[in-house]
Amino acid sequence: MLQPILGSANSERVLVYLLARGQGYAREIARFFNVDPDSIQKQLAKFEAGGPLISKQVGRTVLYEFNPRYPFRPELEALLSKALSFYPVSQRELLIMNRRRPRSRGKPA
Repeated sequence: MLQPILGSANSERVLVYLLARGQGYAREIARFFNVDPDSIQKQLAKFEAGGPLISKQVGRTVLYEFNPRYPFRPELEALLSKALSFYPVSQRELLIMNRRRPRSRGKPA
């Protein structure tokens, strides 16, 4: 949807994923969208160099999130939120559902 503005589908995927989840790493984003991790890594590096994203190292993993000091952050997030509202409901729910820990034993699905 934002591909003509951002230049590629992977750049849209990266930004929408980070908007929905708050933070993420390259392999996680690539797995979610079933794309090549190298292309996602290149987009993350591009956005970090340009300023909208920042990274932090957690162990051996590099986590990316939106830069709170980026001057156009509110406008960028508003644009991405609007684009996310046009995603299919099933994909939007998967994006927003952010489960990182396993469920407790015996808890119903």
